[in-house]
Amino acid sequence: MLTAQEALLRLKQGNLRFTSGETNYRQVLSHQERADLAEDQHPFAIILGCSDSRVPAEIVFDQGLGDLFVIRVAGNVVAPSQVGSVEFAAEQYSCPLVVVLGHSHCGAIQATINALTNPNTPPSANLMSIVNRVRPSVEILMQTELKDDLSKLSKHAVRSNVFASVNQLRHGSAVLESLIAKGQLKVIGAEYSLESGEVEFFDF
Repeated sequence: MLTAQEALLRLKQGNLRFTSGETNYRQVLSHQERADLAEDQHPFAIILGCSDSRVPAEIVFDQGLGDLFVIRVAGNVVAPSQVGSVEFAAEQYSCPLVVVLGHSHCGAIQATINALTNPNTPPSANLMSIVNRVRPSVEILMQTELKDDLSKLSKHAVRSNVFASVNQLRHGSAVLESLIAKGQLKVIGAEYSLESGEVEFFDF
């Protein structure tokens, strides 16, 4: 059983291996390894990340099958199904750490900026359900000087959106709040750079 700090260190070490090109990750398992995983899993961390094809958590953190409980949704937003997934993993597998993983050049952030700056051409109703969850993180920034530089706005909005998701997980679930209060769970944010491959962690 790892502590949250030990789990975080393991993620940091894995990302360092990934960026240095010295990975341990193996996609090919032996028959026995597959059989063992079929019986049970023991993930040491929960990753709530974006669906972006360039940010696969297992590869970014150089972890193998069964190591991470990964929840992916465009914009790494938090809706009831995501909260329920986190609750399940935290209780069922005693995962001590949740990382909300945003990333640079996020399409969901850009879709939200587009929807706010072009209100006469809204996205589909389904995409709008994601935009509406990202919207508060972008709207508050559009009230600053960032509104005049959409590139900078997008960069700041990525982190603002991660913070919002972290806050929702910390305070939007009685199950998670209880685990956090007992010191059994820690929820933090992080941002992955598409350019460098590095993950920057922050604990708001």
